[in-house]
Amino acid sequence: MSPARTDPGPPEQVQTVLGLETSCDETAAAVVRLNAAGEAEVLSSVVASQIADHAPYGGVVPEIAARAHVENVDAIAAQALSDAGLGYDQLTGVAATAGPGLVGGVMVGLSFGKAVALARGLPLIAVNHLEGHAVSARLAAHLPYPFLLLLVSGGHCQLLSVDGVGACRRLGSTIDDAAGEAFDKIAKTLGLPYPGGPALEKLAQGGRPEQFVLPRMLLGRKDCDFSFSGLKTAAARLAEGLTTESDRRDLAACVQAAIATQLAERSDRAMAAYAQEHDGAGLRFVVAGGVAANKTVRATLEAAAAKRGFSFTAPPLAYCTDNAAMIALAGAERLALGQADPLDAPARPRWPLDAAAAAANPTHQPGRKGAKA
Repeated sequence: MSPARTDPGPPEQVQTVLGLETSCDETAAAVVRLNAAGEAEVLSSVVASQIADHAPYGGVVPEIAARAHVENVDAIAAQALSDAGLGYDQLTGVAATAGPGLVGGVMVGLSFGKAVALARGLPLIAVNHLEGHAVSARLAAHLPYPFLLLLVSGGHCQLLSVDGVGACRRLGSTIDDAAGEAFDKIAKTLGLPYPGGPALEKLAQGGRPEQFVLPRMLLGRKDCDFSFSGLKTAAARLAEGLTTESDRRDLAACVQAAIATQLAERSDRAMAAYAQEHDGAGLRFVVAGGVAANKTVRATLEAAAAKRGFSFTAPPLAYCTDNAAMIALAGAERLALGQADPLDAPARPRWPLDAAAAAANPTHQPGRKGAKA
């Protein structure tokens, strides 16, 4: 990632940026204005969901997603500009997700952004999708840097110290599945429709979260890493033997509570270290990503933050899941610092926010694994 400043300061001018997001199964475009005081205003935000396209398969099919992005991105961008009451000539830049994500989809949005930048003579900002989530809470709240972030979604689960624009230090990460992935896959074993996370949350209402014993992972470790694969396997085995709707509701409640508890436990460790590092001043805890929309997860994490003396901020529900407003804001903040990218900026299936931590302690190893390796 490009160099970052700890204190971004006010923009030299108002930035009005078109954001594009195509990293998974939403084709999204938005226009965000960053004023001279560094305050963001969402002028428009349009999201075209592909849930109906992928529902028959129980998950996202990359080829279907990429084709849908190709068909939709032009119209969605046009609608975002129309809703904002602006034309391309009134923009100061275009920001597009350049990774990580399903690379076929990433290439669609990034290529469209490059075309706009070239045709209109605008600077291009190739945005890390995770950086978009990191700033998403700044779309609707006054949230100065630095802050401690739990980024928790279908594909990612990380604890990060966000020290400024593009300056993220990884404190912990999942060593296997993301929390949202665990929600979705357990929901599938319970026979729930796609997307599984919201369906499981609905099923858990009225369930007894203490009815089933589920494993607590990484109990012997004192770091801030997560693991959800054992929980996923245990819940799948329990689901196979359930015969009543009451039992299914109880298991859903147990799974939801177990995931929320692990997120809170690791966040508590990170908050303790963060507070010591910052001498107990300016303690802000932010939760972002699709799983932040889960009410039980939010309440559990908010209680953990209050216990440690941290303020708690989460984006509005519309900005928890993938959207282009967060991409536009991340781009606008970089553009305000004079940062832009060349038109040959690559699409990346993997792109860690903290490259140094990823290199020193990778969570994913390339190559074959297992008995045949």
